[in-house]
Amino acid sequence: MADACPGTSAAKLSWLVAWYIRDETYQKGLAELINFQHGLPFAAYWGEGTTSSSDGQRFRAGGHGQAGGYRNAKYGNEPGVLFYTHISDQYAPFQTKVINSPVRDATHVLDGLLYHESELRIEEHYTDTVGFTDHVFALCHFLGFEFAPRIADLADKNLYVPGKPGDWPALSSLIGGSISRKLIEREFDDVVRLSASIRQGTVTASLILRKLSAYPRQNGLAVGLRELGRIERTLFTLKWLQDPALRRRVSAGLNKGEARNSLARAVFFYRLGEIRDRSYENQRYRASGLNLVVAAITLWNTVYLERSIAGLREQREVDESLIPHVAPLGWNHINLTGDYVWHANKRVAKGRFRPLRTAKSARAKS
Repeated sequence: MADACPGTSAAKLSWLVAWYIRDETYQKGLAELINFQHGLPFAAYWGEGTTSSSDGQRFRAGGHGQAGGYRNAKYGNEPGVLFYTHISDQYAPFQTKVINSPVRDATHVLDGLLYHESELRIEEHYTDTVGFTDHVFALCHFLGFEFAPRIADLADKNLYVPGKPGDWPALSSLIGGSISRKLIEREFDDVVRLSASIRQGTVTASLILRKLSAYPRQNGLAVGLRELGRIERTLFTLKWLQDPALRRRVSAGLNKGEARNSLARAVFFYRLGEIRDRSYENQRYRASGLNLVVAAITLWNTVYLERSIAGLREQREVDESLIPHVAPLGWNHINLTGDYVWHANKRVAKGRFRPLRTAKSARAKS
């Protein structure tokens, strides 16, 4: 890296890493970028910052081992590491986490919603099929989040009803059983205490969800939470079937996450896009650094998209309905490879901007 940065040295970069590369500094730096973008009026074209989605992105690992990657039936014998990222409806990647063990994505959904340091107030969250379990449905309800996963093969997922299944003849083909009210009443206080502990940070959501999934089936708390989750999943499924707007909203949110993954893949070209860090700590730093760069690009694009649209408005009428479809995730205008030169004397002053490149000037340069 020092060879690609004229004016610096390997010793200086090592000093910066030793003094400034930590989980808390990455978190605070990311929060600054997310909050600044959230405060820009232009970001409101994409959403209010109240909905989000999460998805995992797999990167090849340099080898096997405790922190070197794991095998997955979906990807074959090739070892890999998953970066699980939460992104808001304004395209802001406000949380990322490394998963280097073969656990379900759903285990980590709540961590991103609860433990980010930005000013976003997420109310509704979307995932794909591997992001949901009945336990997550239940905890999202108790923690104040609307959980809306896009569930594949929805017809194969049974509904659960109060009372006897025969009391619901219109849904007979979908019903898989009855809700145990006695079990819920018996375990309800423990579920409330568990939710409060997660909210206060006494225990992380991912840790307790891993523990619950490992418990034997007769564990009271795990089964009680599952029963509550079945209620929430049943209500959500019925809403999903009746509400096309919900289905469109979820698909749009998940598409934003996929678009963000494309940008992250383009940025992460170092070492052929492989994770070769031997420690879980360094893998976390790698994921956080990548997410910080993606957030910086998203912020930069948001700022200059706003100025570009303002310039177009001065020339002609702009169709406002098209603006929400312009995402701040492009990178063709960014030179990702080569030398990284930092000119202190060319730094743009606070409150000033770089001049916009017009179509005429772009044609002249080409």
